[in-house]
Amino acid sequence: MKGRPREFCMDAALAAALRVFWSKGYEGASMADLTEAMGITKPSLYAAFGNKEALFRKALDLYENEKLQYTRVALDQPTARAVAEYFMRGALEAQTGRNEPKGCLGVIHSVACGSEAEAIKEAVIARRASSRAALLQRFEQAKRDGDLPDHVDVNGLANYLFAILQGMAVQASSGASRADLELVIDTSLAMWPSA
Repeated sequence: MKGRPREFCMDAALAAALRVFWSKGYEGASMADLTEAMGITKPSLYAAFGNKEALFRKALDLYENEKLQYTRVALDQPTARAVAEYFMRGALEAQTGRNEPKGCLGVIHSVACGSEAEAIKEAVIARRASSRAALLQRFEQAKRDGDLPDHVDVNGLANYLFAILQGMAVQASSGASRADLELVIDTSLAMWPSA
């Protein structure tokens, strides 16, 4: 015996859940918030997505695939400075989008989770570690290619770029203007080490 067919679009419901998590945080997003935004009942949410944590992980996958696509393109830029600029300008677009919450979903969840959401925090941090490893590898290649000076510590440079990106996310979620964040990018690029 087959169950009733779903009466909602899974993709649209997941996108709505993503916006709730992004704007309210994992802990701040109640099941009522999620079901209302998704336009579904609580039993439908559980049947389609599992529990709240499973829904968040699916929303995080969507966020990475759609909102962080620029990070994959950034790694293919011809110079380390161009990589950094692509990262920062892509973050600016993602963090200040007209129809999206401000800031970065990953930053929000890596700093704001309490003990009951520790698994979520760990998942976000693990994903960031994977991105950081790819960036570190790209900077090491730039150093081997002579694109970065020999004295530059690529680990420190990657940490610096992530600190800038995380700071931009916090500022964006706190209401910083696009012009303010562009100034952060311009200043960071002016201080970028050159070979």
